[in-house]
Amino acid sequence: MTEDSPPTRQRSIALLLWLVPLGLVFTSGVGLWLHFKGKAAAEQVEQARFTTAIHADLLRDDMGKMLNFVGERHASSPTGIQGLNRAAAMIEGSLGPANAGYKIEGISGPEVRENRWPILIATLRGSNDKSAPLWIVAPYDSRPGSPGAEANASGIVSVMAAAHALANSSPKRTIHFAFVPHAYDAEAPVMEVQGQLAQRVGKASTVLAVEAMGGAGKLMISSLDGGNAALQQVSGLGEVVGAEAICLEDDFDLSATLFELELPAVRVATRPVVKAEEADNTAPDPAVHAAATRALVTLIERLSGN
Repeated sequence: MTEDSPPTRQRSIALLLWLVPLGLVFTSGVGLWLHFKGKAAAEQVEQARFTTAIHADLLRDDMGKMLNFVGERHASSPTGIQGLNRAAAMIEGSLGPANAGYKIEGISGPEVRENRWPILIATLRGSNDKSAPLWIVAPYDSRPGSPGAEANASGIVSVMAAAHALANSSPKRTIHFAFVPHAYDAEAPVMEVQGQLAQRVGKASTVLAVEAMGGAGKLMISSLDGGNAALQQVSGLGEVVGAEAICLEDDFDLSATLFELELPAVRVATRPVVKAEEADNTAPDPAVHAAATRALVTLIERLSGN
């Protein structure tokens, strides 16, 4: 057996030197493709979730935690900062993998006094990807000096309860339950955080801004968009009221702010907005709160095609 001649050996070495990096590029590319394909597939897999029915006792317990343990929720004092932190932790703990089973998305909010409170989002995936999603939004802050029973502890608790009740449902539209950190504190970057939310929402069928859910067992629904689908789905759940009945004297309202950001926003509540000088430290009647929350769940079901 004769050895290769020098030119032949050189050509073989050159070919190997060319093939080895090509092989590395190919295998690396395949590996990356498989990684991202697996990652995308994993993101499509829904976690096991656990349904909890709307119950007055559970709402009363959560309201007690919001008013007595969480307390004031704003960035204007150490107590308020602690309350915002506790509120965010309570929402994430209630709806996260250890309880309801949702994967919680957190969007870092604007910096306020060296703190950033997140927009928290729990998503219930719909069966029709072509349908615009439904958003349910509740602010989790309060005005300085107030524990914010109706602005907005009752709204937070109702939206959490709705997410629990619908956890194993099969809507046609994807439902996003979103909790935003700034809406009631005039010193907070309200417009900036609502702008962040608007960017995340993108195209939506309807955005329900939920607050003040303890005033009555029926819903009071209003929008600056008279053609919004939510206004057509109120039968048996409450009434549609004019926007002038819900706005504060300084014309501030979460749904109006979202509407200015070109979102199809609707205010869902059980009473007009809480005015700045109004006392807001009393928990609602649990049975009334539960009735309103059940009505909210039914409205969500109608709008999402459950």
